[in-house]
Formats: sequence, structure tokens, C-alpha cells
Amino acid sequence: MRSDTLAVILAGGLARRMGGGDKPLRLVAGRPLLDHLLDRLRPQVPAVILNANGDPARFATYGLPVVADTLPDHPGPLAGILAALDHAAAAHPGLPWVVSLTGDAPFIPLDLVARLHAAREAAGVPLSCARSDGQTHPPIGLWPVALRHDLRAALLGGERKIDRWTARHGCAHADWDTVPYDPFFNANAPEDLAEAEGIARHLQVGNVATIE
Repeated sequence: MRSDTLAVILAGGLARRMGGGDKPLRLVAGRPLLDHLLDRLRPQVPAVILNANGDPARFATYGLPVVADTLPDHPGPLAGILAALDHAAAAHPGLPWVVSLTGDAPFIPLDLVARLHAAREAAGVPLSCARSDGQTHPPIGLWPVALRHDLRAALLGGERKIDRWTARHGCAHADWDTVPYDPFFNANAPEDLAEAEGIARHLQVGNVATIE
């Protein structure tokens, strides 16, 4: 476990392709996507929060702090990351890092946080994000709390693209294989839930070592 890192699950999207509602609460193998994600995330960090807008009561059973965007009009995942950085500064001053994840990617690697830190340390840069089979996943990344003021200024100036903002500061990539499946698979549409069922079955029979 990285004792210096707060995790935020970005659950504030509008889920249009899924038909609306909260994607993290869609069921896979009889459990919400969020449950599968938390099983793999909680051993890696000392604290987890959710970034979601609207009534936080829909996540009440999880007992996690729910932090809403601090900027209006749903400006995208960067706004959720900013909300998490501000929350970390106020509520967890001993945690100088935030790792962000999307609530529709339930099968993250068990070494995600450690390898994100290792990638940024090796590259000598302040930021890192996940990459699998050459495809980057900008919302799944590591963020220093110290950059929250710069991020707020960028958002207020109209910035919306994660990779464009991270490029200003330097962003390393931590790489994973996609065999037997992509550990950053995300359920964007109803048809993706069937694929998620297959991955969940794969994990249930213990074939985990090949994806770590």
C-alpha cells in the first residue's frame, strides 16, 4: 500500500451511452461495477472518495465521502480531479498524492498505484497515467495535490483535455499488457456488460497472475 496517496473514483459522468444513470452501479456477476473496483483498489491506498454530482445518497451504502465538482456545467473529468485535489488538501493534508480512476473500469491491476508512482519517479516528472497496448488512459492517473491551483486556473481558462494539461508539467506512462484482457476495460455501453461478465468469471477462478 502507498500510504501517501488518496484515491478518487470518478463517478460524475452523464453515462449517455449507457442510457443514463450511474455506470458504477450497473451489475456485473451480481455485484455493482463499483464493488469490483473497490475490491481491487482498497488494498492499495489508505483512503477512497467518490467524485459524483447530484444526490450523494445513492452511494450511501458504501460509506465513502462523496465530493461534487466545484466548477459548474460538468466540465469533464479534470473537474472531478480538481475536486479530489482540493478535498485531499483540506481533509487529508498528510496525503500529497491523488490517484484517479473511472468508476466504469472495475478490473484495475492490483499494483496500479505502485506502478504509477514508479513510472513518474523513474521519469523524473510529477504526473503519470496508465497505458495498455499503446493506448493511454488519461483519467487513470497520479496527481500531486500541489498542482491543484494550476489545474483550477487551467479549467477556468477553458482547458478540458487531460493529456494537454498534463503535457505542460510532464507525464510518464505505466504500461500493462492486455492478455488475457485489458485491465483498463471500461463499460461504456450496455453491450460492454456482457464482456465484463466474462472478465469477472475469469478472475473468480483465480487466473489473476497473468494480468498483474
